[in-house]
Amino acid sequence: MIKGKNVRIAELGGGCVCCSLLGEFEAAVIEIIEKVAPERIVVETTGLAEPEALVFNIQEALPQCRLDGVVSVIDADMLVRFPELGHTTRLQIEGADILLLNKIDLIEPAQIEPLETKLREINPAAAIVRTERCRIDPGLLFGIGRERKIARSEHRHQPEFESFAFTSGKIFSRDCLEGFANGLPASLVRAKGFIRFADGGRLFNFVAGRWELEPFESDRTELVFIGKKIAAEKEAILRALDECTVKNDEARMSNVDGMTKHELL
Repeated sequence: MIKGKNVRIAELGGGCVCCSLLGEFEAAVIEIIEKVAPERIVVETTGLAEPEALVFNIQEALPQCRLDGVVSVIDADMLVRFPELGHTTRLQIEGADILLLNKIDLIEPAQIEPLETKLREINPAAAIVRTERCRIDPGLLFGIGRERKIARSEHRHQPEFESFAFTSGKIFSRDCLEGFANGLPASLVRAKGFIRFADGGRLFNFVAGRWELEPFESDRTELVFIGKKIAAEKEAILRALDECTVKNDEARMSNVDGMTKHELL
């Protein structure tokens, strides 16, 4: 999303940063230090990352860096609806110095304190900050000065999570897409990407039943779907998505209507 905005991107794809990508990660950090010499480097991992495995690697392989701290974002609404914590979620809570209890606007005020109690039982040392859309003074996230060392941990992949991608150059129907998003199966945890409508592109974000669209320039539809054992749902999801493509005649008329409106304006 930030390509082309005067930001140089180094992509690490096709593996786990704690395993197959470790050498690439180290090389990318060293290159940043040599070429940019920044005061701070922020590493944003995926939602399935195990922070302590990465912390250990930074400690061992990047002695020129000092690890300042680990910040984990906790989805309050998800924690209310799905109170059972998985292996990775628990590790992300345990390994944090700061816990951002986010999306508190989506739950009842009386539900917040019990969630904080649950988090403190897992990690009594972490500071807990309540947020909406992760709005927080960035200064609060720096200068933590983490001192505790991490021993090598056993890194365990979570095979129950699967993913697949979808790309298309066609135009999609907004009404149909909304019905599609509302009908996605419960096994789907996350979906994200870009969707091309007749009136322009949109950024699509789906998290466990909640979804939203926001304007974003894109000339293609590119989506990724992530969930627990969703390979069995793949065919049905892609079929429903394909049904939302606008036929050639409809697409042409939509474009003509758009041009007419533009000319009138």
